[in-house]
Amino acid sequence: MIEAEEIQRLKAMMEWEGQRSSPPRQFPRLPDMPAARYTSAQYYALETQYVFRQSWLFAGHMDEIPEPGCYMRWHNAGDPIVIVHGMDGEVRAFYNTCRHRGAPVVTQDKGRSARLMCGYHNWTYKTDGTLTGVSERQDFAPDFDLSCRGLIPVRCEMLGNIIFVNFDPEAMTLREWMGPLLDEWDEFALDRVKLAARHSFDLNCNWKVAMEANMEVYHVPFIHPDTVAPLVDSRRNLNTIYPNGHARMLAPPPRDTNREHVRALDSPPHWQAIESVGELGRTCTQSYTLFPNWVSPLSNYFVPPILFWPTSLTTTRLELVTMALDWGDGDAPDLWTVPDPDAPGGRRMSDIILEDTQFGEAIQHSMQSAAFTSVPLSYQEARIYAFHQRLDAMIGGDNVPDDLRVEPVIGEDWVWPNDPRRAEMEAAL
Repeated sequence: MIEAEEIQRLKAMMEWEGQRSSPPRQFPRLPDMPAARYTSAQYYALETQYVFRQSWLFAGHMDEIPEPGCYMRWHNAGDPIVIVHGMDGEVRAFYNTCRHRGAPVVTQDKGRSARLMCGYHNWTYKTDGTLTGVSERQDFAPDFDLSCRGLIPVRCEMLGNIIFVNFDPEAMTLREWMGPLLDEWDEFALDRVKLAARHSFDLNCNWKVAMEANMEVYHVPFIHPDTVAPLVDSRRNLNTIYPNGHARMLAPPPRDTNREHVRALDSPPHWQAIESVGELGRTCTQSYTLFPNWVSPLSNYFVPPILFWPTSLTTTRLELVTMALDWGDGDAPDLWTVPDPDAPGGRRMSDIILEDTQFGEAIQHSMQSAAFTSVPLSYQEARIYAFHQRLDAMIGGDNVPDDLRVEPVIGEDWVWPNDPRRAEMEAAL
């Protein structure tokens, strides 16, 4: 929960942002980023190895495995995973790999069973991963130890009803990873929101190309003139950089827009408001980047993450999720897709998402030309630069080739709770 004093300071800083005629005095000059960060197979391999194998990643919602014994397959980060609601009530994740000869222990996307059984040779596991049954046991050595051949676990932790996984057994806890966002997100009732919609679409561009369209509002007047622009004042946008690569964009509506709003959509009457959400969530657009691949506006009606999963150097799986409070007998809210009988699965991306993704394939094609050599970013795009700094930090400076590295010019003095803009604003008053 953001305190009242901090809300007033943030509102004042948004006004100050709208009045400035140049970047803040102490903000560093951003060097051009190497263009090959979007086209290099070497850098893509580093991201896969060091970023997606060591970060906390959105995996699902408890509504997908509501009862003990329920399970779901998950493979958005490459390796096959099964997430299990244990018979003891605990939620766990395991590699979906039998310890015998590697066959999957789960072959359906979702199901329910008190045991997980490999269909190849009927090795059987409890929902806590323990190996309990080996067919033709007499043919194995007398000292064959079942206790050390359970399913291999994957780190799994909960944020309210939301399930996260991490492939790194030595990673910091999810709570540590969230840092100050943990307190700021407390008002959004993550322990009560239900899963309303979850759809995926394939894009023909690098995952960063797709994601970065959601990490700045510089483009809003040009790409979203009739959808987002009437509800977001891009000049009064305030960016905040958090530890561990996270960030927030906060922007009020244009001055002639006085009503409370929900992103760029009105909410039908049967959608319940999250009453605990404070003033900023009710009256501003606040969009968070949860490193590495989650972007989400959070409001008093929705928790709707947009997730960007790299599937190759030049392709991305875009996952569009809507979470909200119980909607009763009405249609489940879906912020990011709309019905379309001609589309695969009967849904297509909403106009806002179509606007954000419309240039992805063409951008990727253009980036692979000889004309694309570097990326100059503005102060408004600082979240993108800080995001790339964090990518390199997770990969490790010694692992990133010199010609692919970004200079770490955004220092800790610009990372929450520090903010040199405060003194500059106060001096101007």
